[in-house]
Amino acid sequence: MCSNKQFDAKQLDKIVEKIIDTVHDSKDEIFQIGEQSRQEYERLLDELAQTKELVNKVIHEGDRLEAQSRLARQRLSEVNRNFTRYTEAEIRDAYEKAHDLHMKLTMIREQERQLRARRDEIERRLIRLKETIERAEHLISQITVVLNYLNSDFRQIGEFIEGARQKQEFGLKIIEAQEEERKRLSREIHDGPAQMLAHVMMRSDLLERICRESGPDATIQELRDFKKMVRSALYEVRRIIYDLRPMALDDLGLIPTLRKYLQTVEEYNKVTKISFSHLGQEKRLPPRFEVAIFRLIQESVQNALKHAEPTEIQVKIEMNNHYIFIIVKDNGKGFDTSVKKENAFGLIGMKERVDLLEGKLEIRSKIGAGTVVAIQIPLDL
Repeated sequence: MCSNKQFDAKQLDKIVEKIIDTVHDSKDEIFQIGEQSRQEYERLLDELAQTKELVNKVIHEGDRLEAQSRLARQRLSEVNRNFTRYTEAEIRDAYEKAHDLHMKLTMIREQERQLRARRDEIERRLIRLKETIERAEHLISQITVVLNYLNSDFRQIGEFIEGARQKQEFGLKIIEAQEEERKRLSREIHDGPAQMLAHVMMRSDLLERICRESGPDATIQELRDFKKMVRSALYEVRRIIYDLRPMALDDLGLIPTLRKYLQTVEEYNKVTKISFSHLGQEKRLPPRFEVAIFRLIQESVQNALKHAEPTEIQVKIEMNNHYIFIIVKDNGKGFDTSVKKENAFGLIGMKERVDLLEGKLEIRSKIGAGTVVAIQIPLDL
């Protein structure tokens, strides 16, 4: 019996390895499809812009020829009415000119029709490609979850969680939260620094041309704009790095880091005023407390900015030798706390952090009346 069980376990391991290899290969293929679709999407965007420009030019040319053709037809009509008053050369010229303009107008209208059809076809293909890219990203995210789950070892978690169902749900929540964070970071880099650096490359080419064609004054102005763009890209990179792990937290401590972080967020969002106040001594805490408290405030502020559309956010910290009290209050649109939201990984993560620190978390909110996040953490320092 024992040998049969060992044999079954080995066979199961082989099956799982084959499944992992197959799923991994499928993920690579889907990634390639997504990348090819994205490249085709970018190419079609350029072609669409060029086609629209050609359509406008052709329409303008068609209108011009239409006006000339109308005048030529009027001239021909006048010649026909007064046939005897014109020479043979004038009559022939009137007929040939009217015919020539009519042919040109017919050709330009046909060209316009073809260009419009091409434009519409490109727009339809862009819609289909966008759907393909989104499906590919979604599938890759799901496959990554499956791969991580297949490769995970739940023996240690099993000591704390009873039942296979609880163990599965817990593991999947962790993996999905990680994948969502990676997806968010990927989008931030793609939509922020990556796009800005692409614009920098384009502006550098423009700068070269301006330098050659327009002289030093125009070049200096373009250089100023160029510096602003580079500075903005640098700011985006620093902001993303700061979100990942603010280095000042290790060097300066919790309060200075929070003050700088909230100031940076306020400057970046522009429409939301963020105030920060601290009561008690400005002292260093053990690293696990500082990291956890920073992340709790960061998550609360980001949730407010993302979902509540506030014009003001207040962050308050009070610290003594036994407790730290945290209040994050916004004047946004609020929400119904009795309605359970799916995929609320941010709130789940906050509750888990507070539980690990043996603290208390309370969220008070009403629709139209803003939200208050209240946290109490025991220090016992």
